[in-house]
Amino acid sequence: MSRREVESMLGITLQQTRVYQEAKEEGRQEGRQEGRQEGERSLILRLLTRQVGELSAETRSRLETLSLEQLEALGEALLEFEAIADLETWFETQSGPNSGL
Repeated sequence: MSRREVESMLGITLQQTRVYQEAKEEGRQEGRQEGRQEGERSLILRLLTRQVGELSAETRSRLETLSLEQLEALGEALLEFEAIADLETWFETQSGPNSGL
């Protein structure tokens, strides 16, 4: 059966179902989370560039893999960075067995 046939048979549209509403809300929440993460990443990139100079493509790529929590931690840590070596050291401390780096 097509979606229209099912809706006609039930007398409601699929958008009115609880499952649809829950899925839509989950999508909104995921979108907000992704937007927040992208905003945080963009800010961190700008701050790092200002603090330690231009970042290599490899370093930028590594930053792309960071979770929101890691980005927030990096945002605090970078205030004390003086050189790119400080960022490398930070990455090393984050690359434990459960870090994903």
